Amino acid sequence: MSDFLPVGAYLPHRAPMLLLDRVIQVSDDSVICEVSINATGVLAPFLTAQGDLPAWYGVEIMAQTVGVWSGFHARQRGGDEIRPGMLLGGRGYRASSAAFAANSTLRVEMRLLMRDDRLGSFEGEIRCGEAIIASGRLNTYQPNEHELIQLQQGVQP
Repeated sequence: MSDFLPVGAYLPHRAPMLLLDRVIQVSDDSVICEVSINATGVLAPFLTAQGDLPAWYGVEIMAQTVGVWSGFHARQRGGDEIRPGMLLGGRGYRASSAAFAANSTLRVEMRLLMRDDRLGSFEGEIRCGEAIIASGRLNTYQPNEHELIQLQQGVQP
Protein backbone atom coordinates (compact mmCIF):
# COMPACT_ATOMS: atom_id res chain seq x y z
CA MET A 1 0.00 0.00 0.00
CA SER A 2 1.28 3.44 -0.93
CA ASP A 3 1.60 6.36 1.46
CA PHE A 4 1.15 8.73 -1.45
CA LEU A 5 -1.93 10.60 -2.57
CA PRO A 6 -3.33 10.07 -6.07
CA VAL A 7 -1.18 11.61 -8.81
CA GLY A 8 -3.70 14.41 -9.36
CA ALA A 9 -3.04 15.71 -5.84
CA TYR A 10 0.50 16.66 -6.90
CA LEU A 11 -0.16 18.05 -10.40
CA PRO A 12 -2.33 20.89 -11.71
CA HIS A 13 -3.38 18.64 -14.63
CA ARG A 14 -6.79 17.05 -15.07
CA ALA A 15 -8.01 14.26 -17.33
CA PRO A 16 -7.36 13.66 -20.12
CA MET A 17 -4.00 15.40 -19.67
CA LEU A 18 -3.08 13.56 -16.47
CA LEU A 19 -0.74 10.91 -17.89
CA LEU A 20 0.37 8.98 -14.80
CA ASP A 21 -1.36 6.30 -12.72
CA ARG A 22 0.51 6.20 -9.43
CA VAL A 23 3.35 7.54 -7.35
CA ILE A 24 5.79 4.86 -6.23
CA GLN A 25 8.50 6.82 -4.43
CA VAL A 26 9.61 10.42 -3.77
CA SER A 27 12.82 11.50 -2.06
CA ASP A 28 14.75 14.75 -1.78
CA ASP A 29 16.39 14.17 -5.15
CA SER A 30 14.34 11.56 -7.03
CA VAL A 31 10.86 10.41 -7.95
CA ILE A 32 9.35 7.24 -9.41
CA CYS A 33 5.89 6.99 -10.98
CA GLU A 34 4.11 4.38 -13.07
CA VAL A 35 1.52 4.30 -15.81
CA SER A 36 -0.10 1.38 -17.62
CA ILE A 37 -0.73 1.39 -21.34
CA ASN A 38 -4.14 -0.12 -21.94
CA ALA A 39 -7.47 0.70 -23.55
CA THR A 40 -9.12 1.61 -20.23
CA GLY A 41 -6.28 3.58 -18.62
CA VAL A 42 -5.39 7.26 -18.48
CA LEU A 43 -3.41 6.98 -21.72
CA ALA A 44 -6.33 5.47 -23.70
CA PRO A 45 -7.13 8.70 -25.63
CA PHE A 46 -3.58 8.79 -26.98
CA LEU A 47 -3.08 5.17 -28.08
CA THR A 48 -2.64 4.08 -31.68
CA ALA A 49 -5.13 1.73 -33.35
CA GLN A 50 -2.83 -1.13 -32.25
CA GLY A 51 -3.02 0.02 -28.62
CA ASP A 52 0.57 1.33 -28.48
CA LEU A 53 1.62 4.75 -27.17
CA PRO A 54 3.82 6.84 -29.47
CA ALA A 55 7.21 7.16 -27.77
CA TRP A 56 7.26 10.95 -28.03
CA TYR A 57 4.67 11.00 -25.22
CA GLY A 58 7.56 9.89 -23.03
CA VAL A 59 8.79 13.48 -22.75
CA GLU A 60 5.48 14.62 -21.20
CA ILE A 61 5.30 11.54 -18.99
CA MET A 62 8.79 12.34 -17.70
CA ALA A 63 7.82 16.01 -17.24
CA GLN A 64 4.72 15.06 -15.25
CA THR A 65 6.87 12.80 -13.08
CA VAL A 66 9.06 15.83 -12.32
CA GLY A 67 5.83 17.72 -11.57
CA VAL A 68 4.87 15.05 -9.04
CA TRP A 69 8.25 15.57 -7.36
CA SER A 70 7.64 19.33 -7.20
CA GLY A 71 4.02 18.99 -6.04
CA PHE A 72 4.94 16.47 -3.37
CA HIS A 73 7.59 18.78 -1.94
CA ALA A 74 5.25 21.80 -2.12
CA ARG A 75 2.72 19.84 -0.04
CA GLN A 76 5.45 18.87 2.42
CA ARG A 77 6.19 22.58 2.89
CA GLY A 78 2.52 23.21 3.62
CA GLY A 79 1.49 24.55 0.23
CA ASP A 80 -2.20 23.99 -0.49
CA GLU A 81 -2.14 25.04 -4.12
CA ILE A 82 -0.17 23.01 -6.65
CA ARG A 83 1.34 25.48 -9.07
CA PRO A 84 2.00 24.85 -12.74
CA GLY A 85 5.56 24.40 -13.90
CA MET A 86 7.00 24.70 -17.37
CA LEU A 87 9.11 22.36 -19.40
CA LEU A 88 11.82 24.58 -20.87
CA GLY A 89 13.35 21.84 -22.93
CA GLY A 90 14.81 18.43 -23.12
CA ARG A 91 18.21 17.16 -24.04
CA GLY A 92 19.14 13.79 -25.40
CA TYR A 93 15.66 12.23 -25.30
CA ARG A 94 15.99 8.81 -26.85
CA ALA A 95 13.50 5.99 -27.14
CA SER A 96 14.40 2.45 -28.16
CA SER A 97 11.40 2.26 -30.51
CA ALA A 98 8.80 4.52 -32.08
CA ALA A 99 6.08 3.36 -29.66
CA PHE A 100 5.67 1.90 -26.20
CA ALA A 101 3.93 -1.49 -26.32
CA ALA A 102 0.25 -2.02 -25.58
CA ASN A 103 -0.62 -3.67 -22.27
CA SER A 104 2.68 -2.76 -20.65
CA THR A 105 3.50 -0.77 -17.52
CA LEU A 106 5.99 2.07 -17.70
CA ARG A 107 8.09 2.93 -14.66
CA VAL A 108 9.41 6.48 -14.84
CA GLU A 109 12.43 7.34 -12.70
CA MET A 110 13.70 10.93 -12.57
CA ARG A 111 16.68 12.29 -10.61
CA LEU A 112 17.36 15.90 -9.68
CA LEU A 113 20.64 17.19 -11.09
CA MET A 114 20.39 20.87 -10.17
CA ARG A 115 17.78 23.19 -8.71
CA ASP A 116 17.53 26.76 -7.52
CA ASP A 117 14.39 28.64 -6.51
CA ARG A 118 12.72 28.30 -9.91
CA LEU A 119 14.94 26.41 -12.35
CA GLY A 120 15.55 22.69 -12.25
CA SER A 121 17.33 20.04 -14.27
CA PHE A 122 16.41 16.37 -14.05
CA GLU A 123 17.53 13.26 -15.86
CA GLY A 124 15.90 9.91 -15.98
CA GLU A 125 14.54 6.98 -17.83
CA ILE A 126 11.40 5.10 -18.64
CA ARG A 127 11.55 1.38 -17.99
CA CYS A 128 9.38 -1.50 -19.07
CA GLY A 129 10.30 -4.35 -16.77
CA GLU A 130 14.09 -4.21 -16.44
CA ALA A 131 14.65 -2.66 -19.88
CA ILE A 132 15.29 1.06 -20.27
CA ILE A 133 13.12 2.03 -23.22
CA ALA A 134 13.59 5.82 -23.10
CA SER A 135 15.86 8.32 -21.39
CA GLY A 136 16.69 12.00 -21.35
CA ARG A 137 17.27 15.20 -19.43
CA LEU A 138 14.60 17.84 -18.78
CA ASN A 139 14.97 21.47 -17.79
CA THR A 140 12.07 23.03 -15.90
CA TYR A 141 10.96 26.46 -14.72
CA GLN A 142 8.56 27.40 -11.91
CA PRO A 143 6.96 30.76 -12.81
CA ASN A 144 5.95 33.09 -10.00
CA GLU A 145 2.37 34.32 -9.60
CA HIS A 146 2.97 37.51 -11.60
CA GLU A 147 4.48 35.56 -14.52
CA LEU A 148 1.57 33.09 -14.49
CA ILE A 149 -0.93 35.93 -14.75
CA GLN A 150 1.02 37.47 -17.62
CA LEU A 151 1.16 34.14 -19.43
CA GLN A 152 -2.59 33.60 -18.98
CA GLN A 153 -3.28 37.07 -20.36
CA GLY A 154 -0.79 36.76 -23.21
CA VAL A 155 1.28 39.68 -21.93
CA GLN A 156 5.01 39.80 -22.63
CA PRO A 157 7.06 39.87 -19.38
